Amino acid sequence: MAELVGNVLVGQSGGPTSVINASIAGVIAEALNHECIEEIYGTLNGVLGILQEDLIDLASESQQQIRALKHTPGAALGTCRFKLKKQADFDRVLEVFKAHNIRYFFYLGGNDSQDTADKISKLAQAQGWEMRVIGVPKTIDNDLPITDHTPGYASTIKYLAATVREMACDNEAMGQGDLVSILEVMGRSAGWLAAGTALAKRRDHPHDSPHLILLPEIPFNQEKVLEEIRRVLKREKYCQIVVAEGLVDADGNYVAADAATDAFGHATLGGAGDALGEIIGANIPGVKIRVAKPGLAQRCAAHAASKIDVDEAYLAGQAAVKAAIAGETDKMVTIVRGETDHYTSETGLAPLADVANSVKKLPREWINEDGVSMNFQFLRYAQPLIQGEIAVPHDNGVPVFARLDKVRVDKSLPAYVT
Repeated sequence: MAELVGNVLVGQSGGPTSVINASIAGVIAEALNHECIEEIYGTLNGVLGILQEDLIDLASESQQQIRALKHTPGAALGTCRFKLKKQADFDRVLEVFKAHNIRYFFYLGGNDSQDTADKISKLAQAQGWEMRVIGVPKTIDNDLPITDHTPGYASTIKYLAATVREMACDNEAMGQGDLVSILEVMGRSAGWLAAGTALAKRRDHPHDSPHLILLPEIPFNQEKVLEEIRRVLKREKYCQIVVAEGLVDADGNYVAADAATDAFGHATLGGAGDALGEIIGANIPGVKIRVAKPGLAQRCAAHAASKIDVDEAYLAGQAAVKAAIAGETDKMVTIVRGETDHYTSETGLAPLADVANSVKKLPREWINEDGVSMNFQFLRYAQPLIQGEIAVPHDNGVPVFARLDKVRVDKSLPAYVT
């Protein structure tokens, strides 16, 4: 298929990760290799930046700052949780694309973001605007279908597993058979993150923490969990529990959720750890309860990033550009695991429509029969992903991250009210 001559636009959406900017670096580095790409633009704050025509010139950024993106957390271009709903919004997106000759659009995000990319591409086709749209996977939740895993996931579980080990040392010092330590982690609809803390266990030490892992895939059974806690406290100085924020009861209701929802209709979660602590305190007299919430720290801990994760995120950005230049569109880059004993991976492609608004649950067969621990199948899946560390430069003892100049692209359209 013939190459399209025109400009690139890349954007980020949804919750950031510690490696999402590595994908941006991959997009920029690869785009610079192709003569058919004339300009490389970034949209500030995802689709909101497109609607407001807030674009920046990424090709003007120094190579030093582009390289620094590989170890910089957060979303360097800014992100959003904005849903395109009105036809006028979609029409405006196409107006901006046409005004700036955008022929290649790369959108980094999770389930909802891939749906947005798919709808934008279909509208462009309907209006006869020739362009190519490729999604780049991003989510610490690891719940995108088809891809083996998502960039951002490995670094988060590496950080959480380290946190569990560190907390275990503190709990061992403080506990006297009367301490219940609860770590609440992210995970709205799937327990991939909570499951990842099982990597904290040492080989041949089955009684290591975390002692209980409470997953959205396994309905919360209060009496069973209380009995497990009592059993652990009879044996250990403390009981360490990891609970996913999306824990649900037997009726499918969140154990803890606010009435508020985000732009995509998702419940606002947070508080599962506190709710669990109240249940334990009311039913097991004399225990001390400590609840910890790493919150945003778990998704932006670049100092604990997995080298495998960083490298694959960068590779996904490069692969998106290569696919678009080759004529692909309406696809998302996937990570395909090799079939050898030694971990390898390569990139593939999946239709955006097959990814959008779908959720990949943790396989039930990877969870032990007790429902609160992970078996060797999960460990075999997750262990290779957290390997390797990256060297983050420091200045006066603290990390140095990229700071983009964000040179604005001149606007050519009237202002738009969302």
